[in-house]
Amino acid sequence: MIPKTTAMKEQLHEAWRTHNKINLLFIALISDENMEKTLSTKGGRTVCQQLVHLHNVRMQWLNIAAKKIWRKYKKISKNEVYNKEALFESFEDSGKAIEELIDKSWEKDGKVNSFKKGLIPFISYLIAHESHHRGSILLTLKQSGVRIPDELKWSIWDWNKI
Repeated sequence: MIPKTTAMKEQLHEAWRTHNKINLLFIALISDENMEKTLSTKGGRTVCQQLVHLHNVRMQWLNIAAKKIWRKYKKISKNEVYNKEALFESFEDSGKAIEELIDKSWEKDGKVNSFKKGLIPFISYLIAHESHHRGSILLTLKQSGVRIPDELKWSIWDWNKI
């Protein structure tokens, strides 16, 4: 068994916070017009809908893994009219909720309900899933002819500056 330390817990929190800051940067720097971009010709998700999906997946997992935490926050309707401020606030909220889950799970030796591999693989799963969608968002914007702000392009890699 790997000993759990306060430093390790804080590093996990910091990895999650940094990751979430990148999502918040996407929301802040992508224009309202570009939030509606999609490459799909068959009803696939827009940039905004991909971001809504990320928040809602967090909420779905919280519903399974930590109902008490889940009850404090809310999903975003897929049909809700785009509102940058509301999307930003939802990501701040679900980011905090995942931090609460980290704390709760840490006290239970890293156990996460319905995720057999434990806390660190779970947080890694969330980061991998959300990073995949950020890549899709960047590809959608690039192929739509949108110039990606340098701050957005490089923030996904330069975690020391986030």
